[in-house]
Amino acid sequence: MINNKEKYTSFIKAEATRLGFLSCGVSKAGFLEEEAPRLERWLTNNHQGEMGYLENHFDKRLNPTLLVDGAKSVVSLLLNYYPPELQNGESYKISKYAYGKDYHSVINKKLKKLLRSIKAEIGEVNGRAFMDIAPVMDKVWAAKSGLGWMGKHSNLITQKVGSFYFIAELILDLELDYDNPTTDHCGSCTACIDACPTEAIVAPYVVDGSKCISYYTIELQNNIPIEAKGKLDDWMFGCDVCQDVCPWNKFSKAHNEPLFSPYPELLSFSKKDWEEISEETFAKVFTNSPLKRAKLEGLKKNIAFLKE
Repeated sequence: MINNKEKYTSFIKAEATRLGFLSCGVSKAGFLEEEAPRLERWLTNNHQGEMGYLENHFDKRLNPTLLVDGAKSVVSLLLNYYPPELQNGESYKISKYAYGKDYHSVINKKLKKLLRSIKAEIGEVNGRAFMDIAPVMDKVWAAKSGLGWMGKHSNLITQKVGSFYFIAELILDLELDYDNPTTDHCGSCTACIDACPTEAIVAPYVVDGSKCISYYTIELQNNIPIEAKGKLDDWMFGCDVCQDVCPWNKFSKAHNEPLFSPYPELLSFSKKDWEEISEETFAKVFTNSPLKRAKLEGLKKNIAFLKE
């Protein structure tokens, strides 16, 4: 006889697949005891740089029961973003996750639909949807849910599809069947550490965010430090180097989410196109693009640094 936990878990995973998520795993909500000292050490070492928001809500980051009353389960979800085409190799580089529409709006709609389906099927369930803008350690929960392991570049990796996907979660006051973590398959490989242009991976599994090219080109409000000169390798927005060199990403497959389809201009733009683009054209062409986070002013600042 199927118990409710098994029934509900099967329903949630099937519904997640129907909505286009790559995979779904479940772990028991509770205090992340092992992560607490790691997070504290990471912040103490100022690896967050100017990302002061990462210092906020320390307790909530480590305990989902402080985010949802009576939380019993964390449902972790992956959504593939690996593009079917890559941009012009002679252009300034843009991280693959930013090729199409802003993922926040795409994922948020899917999460809301999943939560509505759960309530319609099961009844009154207290839960909230989260993604990377919330104080939730999404990669840790995904790993606990068996969706992959944390690579030496601190991204989640799966044997079947690599690491080019977004992570989101539902935190529910519903008891479910919990998945088991998988094992680490990085072995002796140090490809990501060796390839990082700015040596931001300061130790296996430890990234100094304040040295990451993604931080320099998206988060940093001040000027890019002079010591990074000549090391950005034409990255204008984000960086995929540590993922591009990961052997597991040879298994990456193109996503099937129409809203993540690359902007045609993004694929075809030359360096000159980016250098000469106007505010009006940028706003018109890249509607609801992740690139708007850096704004054209920020992109131009990055380009100027690359050209110096």
